[in-house]
Amino acid sequence: MPLGLIALALGGFGIGLTEFGIVGLLPEVAADFDVSSQTAGYLVSGYALSVAVGALALTAAITRFDRKKALLGLMLLFIAGNLISAVAPTYSVLLTGRIVAALCHGAFFGVGAVVAAEMVQANRKAGAISLMFGGLTLANVLGVPLGTFLGQQLGWRSTFWAITVIGVVAIAGIAVLVPATTGMPATSLRRELGVFARPQVWVSVAISVLAFGGVIGGFTYIAFTLTEVTGFTTGAVPWLLVLFGVGTFAGNWAGGKAADRALSKALIINMALLAVVLAGFALTAESKAVTILSLFLMGAVGLATAPGLQLRTMRYAQDAPTMASGANIAAFNVGNALGAWLGGLAIGAGFGYVSPLWVGAGVVAAGLVVLVAGTVAPQPRTAATEPVPAAVN
Repeated sequence: MPLGLIALALGGFGIGLTEFGIVGLLPEVAADFDVSSQTAGYLVSGYALSVAVGALALTAAITRFDRKKALLGLMLLFIAGNLISAVAPTYSVLLTGRIVAALCHGAFFGVGAVVAAEMVQANRKAGAISLMFGGLTLANVLGVPLGTFLGQQLGWRSTFWAITVIGVVAIAGIAVLVPATTGMPATSLRRELGVFARPQVWVSVAISVLAFGGVIGGFTYIAFTLTEVTGFTTGAVPWLLVLFGVGTFAGNWAGGKAADRALSKALIINMALLAVVLAGFALTAESKAVTILSLFLMGAVGLATAPGLQLRTMRYAQDAPTMASGANIAAFNVGNALGAWLGGLAIGAGFGYVSPLWVGAGVVAAGLVVLVAGTVAPQPRTAATEPVPAAVN
């Protein structure tokens, strides 16, 4: 395994901590700056919106640069954003720091996925991508409890100082361990944008929106489901959510292995399983024992789709993958917003706190239909669509 993948994963871990680590510290931030809880929440939603914008705009701006140098520049932006947050004298400055850090999120994973895939043999590309995303999924497990614990013990600013240090270590690792990318094919913004004329690239983006829309549609309101339907106490919720995080870590790894063996088959099976898991969770949400299992499965099956979806997008844009890869990262975040919105509509319509799970199952089922249709559609035989060789067992 190339050590450069570990450096990329560490960068992903730091970015994941930036995204999730503040969630448990919003009360402290709100009290420190004397703002409402809703205003404090903009530190989370503002970050997510900036991720989607940066995934497209910033990726487009750096397509002409060497990819390793682009990754180093993105990590400098990440460090700067967290440093601004750590020393922020006002709420508006803190929000600015969050936005600056978020801008690098999508572009880092978009460019990083391309670099990670180029560091290994053809039959290990999805595994390499999943390892890089493993840092992000590990942050799902550790981000909220670790960020909350550190911030409560030493003040919320300490969390941002710690993330800044992680960024410094990650940029040093990328500089030393990630190989130079000067041997990669030259590209341009026009060439990168040209891949969006290919229908299968848009099919991949649509599947990503619907897959993650389904997962997040069910997960956004899961605390209400756990307390109001299942009957868990509020204090148990953070620890129950760790199960979801552990599931995402395991599913990301397993999904990468499966996608390397048979990409389309793995994606179809995972999407079908995800729809079943979400519907099954909705049907059994009153059972505490089954809910514990369902939380793990929702994270595992949901994130098992991520490496394959990223690889599918890159396969159909193989000759100019950077913008397409970034667009797929943006699609994940658009899906997050879509799922949360649809789940909120269902609750607002009076369908109860299990309705977001039903909505999620429906959205994933729609994604499965798109995936199957895209898989059986006639495939143009070009270099960009040549199948990835199966793994050798």
